[in-house]
Amino acid sequence: MNTDIATLRKEYTQASLDIESVDVNPFVQFEKWFDEARKGEITEPNAMVLSTVSEDHQPFQRTVLMKALDGDGLVFYTNYGSRKAQQIGGNSKVSVLFPWYEMERQVAILGHAEKISTKDSLKYFTSRPHGSQLGAWVSQQSSVISSRSILEMKLAEIKRKFRAGKIPLPDFWGGYKIKPYSFEFWQGRPNRLHDRLLYEQENNDWRIVRLAP
Repeated sequence: MNTDIATLRKEYTQASLDIESVDVNPFVQFEKWFDEARKGEITEPNAMVLSTVSEDHQPFQRTVLMKALDGDGLVFYTNYGSRKAQQIGGNSKVSVLFPWYEMERQVAILGHAEKISTKDSLKYFTSRPHGSQLGAWVSQQSSVISSRSILEMKLAEIKRKFRAGKIPLPDFWGGYKIKPYSFEFWQGRPNRLHDRLLYEQENNDWRIVRLAP
């Protein structure tokens, strides 16, 4: 093992985070940080690590892209036959993490995931690039395939099938909205004494507390 790994460290000095300075609504605070991440030219600021749990309580993580945000939740899209979708079907509780390393920030969100309407999925699907629309039809996500050539052949087949018109929304593909009940905002600080503010729902309102680093 490379013993130099233990010496890797960085002091976090960019910013601080106080209860008095944040918005009382975590959605507003998240949108503020998200806008700052976009302006900071962070790579894929809408990338979030989505965690789900299998029937035998095994956690799984993968990076997905947030494609919509409102005062009710965060939306991402996937194949409804994928492992993540199957696990959400068995347990709708999920967590997501936005790791904005360049800004020494993280946001962890806990919530319930539920399918959005076919109408809303179609609206987003038609806005996708042509290649991404084709890709949604090609991949039986999370299934075992013998080689990449299987995907290439399926793509060629789908291109022929839809060459004469618009590509329809697959009935096995669409969006989920994560409706949060907890937000944790994390700001790196010197000496590993990081700032952590936790928002939790309480009687249809949000309670904010500071957590020890």
